[in-house]
Amino acid sequence: MGMPDWVIWLMIPWFLFMIWFLSTGGYFMFRKFLKGMPKKDGKSDLDWQQYYIEKTHHLWSEEQKALLEELVQPVPQLFRDTAKQTIAGKIGELVVKENGKQLNEDFIIRGYIMATPKRDHKWLVETLERKQIDLTPYRELLQ
Repeated sequence: MGMPDWVIWLMIPWFLFMIWFLSTGGYFMFRKFLKGMPKKDGKSDLDWQQYYIEKTHHLWSEEQKALLEELVQPVPQLFRDTAKQTIAGKIGELVVKENGKQLNEDFIIRGYIMATPKRDHKWLVETLERKQIDLTPYRELLQ
C-alpha cells in the first residue's frame, strides 16, 4: 500500500520550494551575520552604521527624511527599513568624515549612490530628474 502518485507529484514542487525558500533566508541571515562580525578595530559594520546614525540623527530635517523615504520606494516593504538604515549610515559617515555641520541634499544623494548597488541608481536618476535636480556633480559616482 503505497502513496498515490498525485501526492508524490505534489511533494516534489513543495520540496523544491522549501529548499529555495530556506536557502534564500539563509543567504540573508548569513549576510547579516557577516556584517555583525567585528573587524580589526573591534567594531562591526553594523556598529559603525549605528554610530554614524546616532552621531548625525539631530541633523535630519523632515524634508530630508521624506527624500530618503522617496528614494527607497522601489525596495520591497519587508527590506525598506534595513535599506534606509544602511543608506542613512553611509550618509552619516560622509557627514562625519567631511566635518559637515549640517546635512544637505548633496550628502543624501552621494550617500545613496555609495550605499546602494548600481541597479538601484536608475531609480535615483529618475527621481532626481523628476525633482529637477542637476546630476552633473554625481556623474562620476554613478559610473
